[in-house]
Amino acid sequence: MGKQLCKTVSSVAVVLSLVLLYSLTSWAADCSNRGDLDVQYCDENGDLVADTPKDSSKWLDPSTLVFSYTPVEDPAVYENVFTEFMEYLSEKTGKRVKWYGAESYAAQVEAMRSGRLHVAGISTGPTVFGVNLAGYVPMSIMCKGDGTFGYKLQLITQKDSDIKEVKDLKGRKVAHVTPSSNSGNQAPRALFKDMGVTPDVDYEVNYSGKHDNSIMGVANGDYEAAPIASSVLERMVTKGVVNNDDLRIIWESDPFPTTSYGFAYNLSPELQEKIKEAFLTFNWKGTGLEEEFGKQADKFCGITFENEWKPIRIIQNENNTVYSQEALNQLKVKKKK
Repeated sequence: MGKQLCKTVSSVAVVLSLVLLYSLTSWAADCSNRGDLDVQYCDENGDLVADTPKDSSKWLDPSTLVFSYTPVEDPAVYENVFTEFMEYLSEKTGKRVKWYGAESYAAQVEAMRSGRLHVAGISTGPTVFGVNLAGYVPMSIMCKGDGTFGYKLQLITQKDSDIKEVKDLKGRKVAHVTPSSNSGNQAPRALFKDMGVTPDVDYEVNYSGKHDNSIMGVANGDYEAAPIASSVLERMVTKGVVNNDDLRIIWESDPFPTTSYGFAYNLSPELQEKIKEAFLTFNWKGTGLEEEFGKQADKFCGITFENEWKPIRIIQNENNTVYSQEALNQLKVKKKK
């Protein structure tokens, strides 16, 4: 009986392996260009994002759209910020819209990859992981009325710290956000080298998990310095979460694109167009978005991953970033106690 069971289990394993191998081979055979995309996606038109499936039977047209915003200190607060927009998205698409409060960048990417997340705002660095590992298609960004957008990498320390410039980080305890974060890790690793400082070699890197954690950690003395996103610091100061007078900006970069907004590649083309329309025609006046982000932006502007995310891809390439399941797991870094 035991031997028979082992044979059965072994046979099932062989069959599953063959099915997986056939699926991977089939995907590869059906696609002439993939770039950095995972094997299940294809980029025939060369725009660097996953193509909508040619087979309409593979399109998703859910009765409920799940929406998520990039992980923050308190996801529940941001559900209220996006309430009016989600109502408008529901009106434009004819679908119910449900909030998903992601606890990590990895959770967001995994949710979209598995088909549980349809529309999202994904942070700058993780956007590239979402595109390559989850079939995420960025199409919009928060911007000002004149179409300008962006945030800066800022290196912060405590007001009375003896750290005056980037080279003073040597031998210090510095908070980075997560491995995939642009301003919180990828950009500092690429840009600080030109200033004679190499993270993990010249100073100790401690991953905090979120920009909020890095900022509060520096303010409270848990870390001596931290590279963070200027947009997050500005919001925290405006809300009174942190006192700007307690911090000092040592150095800042040129602007980067902020959080991208987009959808899953396999939503039906008609639904994709309705989602685009919702973002690009939403009026922020008197909404939670205006209250939360009004000093930085007042509408959504259209973008493409190919154009606006080029500097981010260059930075990640400089850091030899690999888009794999193992790399995705590293996005789960949590704050150290």
